[in-house]
Amino acid sequence: MQSAARPRVPSDARRLPNAVLGTLVFVAVETVFFAALISAHTIARSTVPGGVWPPPGQPRLPVERTAINTIALLLSGVALWISSRQFRADPARARNFLASVIVLGVAFVSLQGVEWVALLHEGLTMTSSTHGGFFYLIVGMHALHAVAAIVTLVWAFIAMTRGKLAAGTFAAVQIFWYFVVILWPVIYLRVYF
Repeated sequence: MQSAARPRVPSDARRLPNAVLGTLVFVAVETVFFAALISAHTIARSTVPGGVWPPPGQPRLPVERTAINTIALLLSGVALWISSRQFRADPARARNFLASVIVLGVAFVSLQGVEWVALLHEGLTMTSSTHGGFFYLIVGMHALHAVAAIVTLVWAFIAMTRGKLAAGTFAAVQIFWYFVVILWPVIYLRVYF
């Protein structure tokens, strides 16, 4: 009895694109980094005398306004998923959805900036309390990642417009943005409440 011959698959077809692998490694490292920040915040918060958080004299974080901002960020993740689905079938439609991801991302970061200015005017600074220090460190690091991811989205949009965006590269950009999107609700629930 002879076994059926397997079709020969080029070795490249089984390999993960380098851009995707590199982004996955980066996201894994950054996940550990944010887990450490959030853990330190949780420990500091649990050791506050009297269990009062935020400390007396410190402003409350704008939970409701930030909820709207959170919805915008989550919608950007949905729009990116749709863009990804349209990438090969209808590049023009994929570009439109990718443009909406960029707009929603810029809106998210801009609204965070407005929130920061208001909180600074209310007296919440990096040095005003542990609450302020952790807030600006954790939310600021997320904002930095969001800005970097927006830059990659803009780059991908330009490459897509020129017809020069490889599927593996687009997948890497998506992974980075999904990291930003998925991380935010965790930060929002741990830092704002």
